[in-house]
Amino acid sequence: MDLDLGTVLSALADRHRRGVVVDLLDRPDGEHACASFELPVAKSTRTHHWRVLRQAGLIHQRDAGNGSFVRLRRDEISARFPGLLDSIRHAHHDERRSE
Repeated sequence: MDLDLGTVLSALADRHRRGVVVDLLDRPDGEHACASFELPVAKSTRTHHWRVLRQAGLIHQRDAGNGSFVRLRRDEISARFPGLLDSIRHAHHDERRSE
């Protein structure tokens, strides 16, 4: 899947989706259950956020049984947009400190 800058930036425009990406950055590599993320939104909205992140190419999602698992496409993102993930992490943590 190609990573398009406009699509990636559009996906990252939402603070909840940025938070998910930063949460994945701060976790060890590998898959994580979608249910393990604290998103203060309705289930249908969470589903929307996962779809936007997946369609932007930021995450890979795998459905298994009655759960879904995601992993950040860290290597692909870093190869296409060097420094983007670090910038997102720093900006997100700065936003959290100023709240």
